Amino acid sequence: MLETYREAVLRIKNAVLKSRYKSAANANADQLALYYSIGGYVSANTRSGKWGSGAIETISAQLQEELPGLRGFSPTHIKSMRIFYEEWVDCIDKNRQLPTADLLGDDSGLQIRQLPTAELGSERIEAFFRVGFTHHREIIAKCKNSDERWYYLLRCASEYWTVDALKSHIRAADYLHYGKLPNNFSLTLPDEKTAARAVRSFKDEYLLDYVNIDEETDSELIDERVLSKAILSDITKFIMSMGRGFAIIGSNYRLLVEEEEFFCDILLFNRDLNCLVAIELKRGKFKPAYLGQLSFYLSALDKYEKKSDEGRSIGLLLCKEARAATVELAIQDFNKPMGVATYKTANDIPAPYKALAPVVEGVREILGQLPGSE
Repeated sequence: MLETYREAVLRIKNAVLKSRYKSAANANADQLALYYSIGGYVSANTRSGKWGSGAIETISAQLQEELPGLRGFSPTHIKSMRIFYEEWVDCIDKNRQLPTADLLGDDSGLQIRQLPTAELGSERIEAFFRVGFTHHREIIAKCKNSDERWYYLLRCASEYWTVDALKSHIRAADYLHYGKLPNNFSLTLPDEKTAARAVRSFKDEYLLDYVNIDEETDSELIDERVLSKAILSDITKFIMSMGRGFAIIGSNYRLLVEEEEFFCDILLFNRDLNCLVAIELKRGKFKPAYLGQLSFYLSALDKYEKKSDEGRSIGLLLCKEARAATVELAIQDFNKPMGVATYKTANDIPAPYKALAPVVEGVREILGQLPGSE
């Protein structure tokens, strides 16, 4: 009887969670439709000059009087709705022009309508409506290219990024770096599908902007263990920088081969690829000899650490500098799956830009609230 109750609890719990998720998804879609329609209404009246200067500020203030405690309708937020509409209208209403009358009722009042998204494709429709308005604002503000926007929308929807995580990935320019890792995966992994999935799992450059190490005249004089320790000082940020599906196994990971010890800088596991990932860190420029060391670690991992149901271990060499042509020439004759990427740390961000970053964001926010910034 107890087992029956447990099964009943599990079924009911799953039904409740599914219902909550569906309700939240529907609520988000309704909110986006509301903001899109209001944005279009405001756009039609402000861009045409029908409303005078300061109209948005006046409307916002009066809304607060009419609906005390109303949130999300500050002048800045209403302007964001307008931007949301204007930035997506060409894509959403791709096959027809949206006249002002669509947004107005017979009594010249605002009508809320469903977004006509049939032409976006099912995956994109789902992603568009699953992502919150704050995420949309961030993507619109930081990404001007349509393909780039869809890239981050799809990633937000599939990986449940927080706004902070989204900002981090945009700052790291993931869109420009995923799928471009110099590698030999097509030659060393069992099939094209696995190789393609492996390529999509890595970037050709990683932004480790939380790492700050004093530079030496010869950066290679600093032990890689110092860099490894600095990288792992914030494991959450490190895993976030690596991307989806990675879990950390250990740092300075001990490998015992015929009673001799060897140490891999960082060992990860990737759930999507179902394999161990060995990361070797190099403070300086890429050298072909580094691949030999990494290949040895992969051999040791496959022989002594890999489980029978796991795929071949993959190696990632992280260097300060690397030329793609040199890497591709050096890596092609190795029979272990490996790739070579570069990284940037806090030291690589010019000091003036570090100091100005929060100031610039503040100025943008202030300008968005100034009267007449329509």
